[in-house]
Amino acid sequence: MTPAQLAGHGAGMTPAQLARHIVAYAADRKAIDISELDVSEVLGYTDFFVVCSGNTERQVKAIHDAIHLGLKRDHGVLPTRVEGLAQARWVLLDYLDVVVHVFTPETRDFYRLEQLWGEVPSRTIALQEAEVEAVGEGA
Repeated sequence: MTPAQLAGHGAGMTPAQLARHIVAYAADRKAIDISELDVSEVLGYTDFFVVCSGNTERQVKAIHDAIHLGLKRDHGVLPTRVEGLAQARWVLLDYLDVVVHVFTPETRDFYRLEQLWGEVPSRTIALQEAEVEAVGEGA
C-alpha cells in the first residue's frame, strides 16, 4: 500500500468526502455527539476533525474498528497513525486530511476539544442524518 493510500489520497476522495464516510461509519456503531470541524483555514496539517463519543471504552473501540475496517474494506484507506486504542478513552485516527477523535463522554468533557476550535466552521451531525448520509453514499 502506498503512502497516499494510507492517507486517503489513493481512494480519490476529497477531505470532505473522507470526513463524511468517517461520520457514517461512526454512526453505524451508534456514536453520540458527532461533530465535524473544518480546520482547513487554521491548521496546516489537516482539513477536518471528526469528533464523536462512545458511552463506554468498549463502544469507543467498536467505533474505531468500524471506521478503520470500513475505510480499509470499502476504500482501501488506512490511517497513518492510531493512538490511545489500549486505554480507549481517547482514540485518535490520523488520516492526514481528516483526524478522528473518539472519546468516552468523561474524557471529551475534560478536554473540550470543540471549544478549543470554537471559531472554525462546524456541524453537529444527528444520528438520523448520519445514517441517511451512509445510505446515500453507499457506505
